[in-house]
Amino acid sequence: MIVVLKVGSPEAEVERLTQEFLSWGLSPEKIIGKHKVVIGLVGETVEMDPLQIQEASPWIEEVLRVEKPYKRASREYRQGEPSEVIVSTPNGSVTFGEHHPLVVVAGPCSVENEEMIVETALRVKAAGAKFLRGGAFKPRTSPYAFQGHGESALGLLARAREVSGLGIITELMDAADLETLAEVADVIQIGARNMQNFSLLKKVGAQDKPILLKRGMSATIEEWLMAAEYILAAGNPNVILCERGIRTFDNKYARNTLDLAAIPVLRSLTHLPIMIDPSHGTGKWEYVPSMAAAAIAAGTDSLMIEVHPNPKKALSDGPQSLTPERFDLLMQELAVIGNAMGRWIVEPAMAAV
Repeated sequence: MIVVLKVGSPEAEVERLTQEFLSWGLSPEKIIGKHKVVIGLVGETVEMDPLQIQEASPWIEEVLRVEKPYKRASREYRQGEPSEVIVSTPNGSVTFGEHHPLVVVAGPCSVENEEMIVETALRVKAAGAKFLRGGAFKPRTSPYAFQGHGESALGLLARAREVSGLGIITELMDAADLETLAEVADVIQIGARNMQNFSLLKKVGAQDKPILLKRGMSATIEEWLMAAEYILAAGNPNVILCERGIRTFDNKYARNTLDLAAIPVLRSLTHLPIMIDPSHGTGKWEYVPSMAAAAIAAGTDSLMIEVHPNPKKALSDGPQSLTPERFDLLMQELAVIGNAMGRWIVEPAMAAV
């Protein structure tokens, strides 16, 4: 349930109601909107009468039931207002959200060596990216494929962060690595293969670093939002949803099927920020520019694009990686659409650094 308070409700009354709801065995969560304060009530509310709750205070405007199975993730939980995820980076705060400039995340699939990751970081920053992506721990389909350099790669990401000033997004696979990874990562990624690893979701939900939750390869949108609910229910409100392509019957021409329809669908269902990953979504660098452009036109809040200084020699996902030169050009192309959508403020690089 959500309790909508009238404009100008005294803070003392909000606190009194919060304490009263706690005494009822509920978990009240205060949500401050542009004009009103809403108290979300989580718990056994099925048998509760909304009219009885409304009588608890003359400052209560209305009491509404949240019909979706995902309560905290639903858009109605915030009275239709989008949430923001604000991330502190060495270059200042970056905000992911519906009414903010589009955020570009770029970098290689995996961290290979210091020279490669530092060079890539400097190049993508010059082109306008705000975050560097790079895997230290890599979940691979084959046990014989490159699995990432692990903890030593986190040190290389830290070095790239120091040199470039970019924020770092990297994937967590095992809860045992959470503390070490969180020392380097500004945003912790939960990959497609772990989207429904509920014990892992609870662990990242119990800490305060923002979470990038990628959609599972065969997950429905509701399953994806229920996975986000695990993180939100554990206490972490900073979740970004990333569509990275789903598995369908046709994988001959593209690695996955990039579900761009998810953008308007999510916008109607949830308040959480949205990211699109056209690199994993297509699996071929040639398709990335058009899908990135389409994602901006459809209203995404962020893009994640794989960039590698020498894709042919990449240890993982080379075929879907852009060269730094092609990424420079892409950012200039995307600026045209981004400006038209009112979501672009970066000045893309005109030439290689």
